Amino acid sequence: MPRLQADGAVIHPDCEITDCEFGAYTEVGRGSRLAHVAMGDYSYCDRACDLANAEIGRFANIASFVRVGATDHPLDRASLHHFLYRSASYWEDAEDDGAWFDKRRARVARIGHDTWIGHNAQVKPEVTVGHGAVVAAGAVVTRDVAPYTIVAGVPARPLRARLAPGLAERMMALAWWDWDHARLRAALEDFRGLDAEAFLERHETQ
Repeated sequence: MPRLQADGAVIHPDCEITDCEFGAYTEVGRGSRLAHVAMGDYSYCDRACDLANAEIGRFANIASFVRVGATDHPLDRASLHHFLYRSASYWEDAEDDGAWFDKRRARVARIGHDTWIGHNAQVKPEVTVGHGAVVAAGAVVTRDVAPYTIVAGVPARPLRARLAPGLAERMMALAWWDWDHARLRAALEDFRGLDAEAFLERHETQ
């Protein structure tokens, strides 16, 4: 794993990046395609991800082959095909349908802080994955996921809580993901060695 950077993202080879913003200590895996994505500090996506029209919080863990914000096709038209809106690729005298692309970009998917999106999962447009939530490998998320909830399946459904409700609320109030880099380093051994409840008991009063 490369040393990450305080001033932006490490972007591995063979990526396509269009109109994206990256926070500190972020990473984009080899062969990924990102378009119109804002990725918060410390977040990463692994190899061959396809992320579009998405706001990604801090400390998001996005496994390989994940798709977020998969673009849609015009179901109410005579055809579903690209030629309707990527028309300039087919005719010299036709323009692309800018309104259609604007509509797509407006359908933003949101991934919260300290989340884990498993291998080959999908998060559909206009879906919010709450802070601390986990999306199991291969799941297709079509509805919002509550904070600190684990979902699985097609379509994704709640499997269990990651943390008990009281602990989840306390963790969101603590909001450790807003700590600065030095404070995170100072708490590193507690992150490693304490369970969630013990971590809260130690840091809620600081």
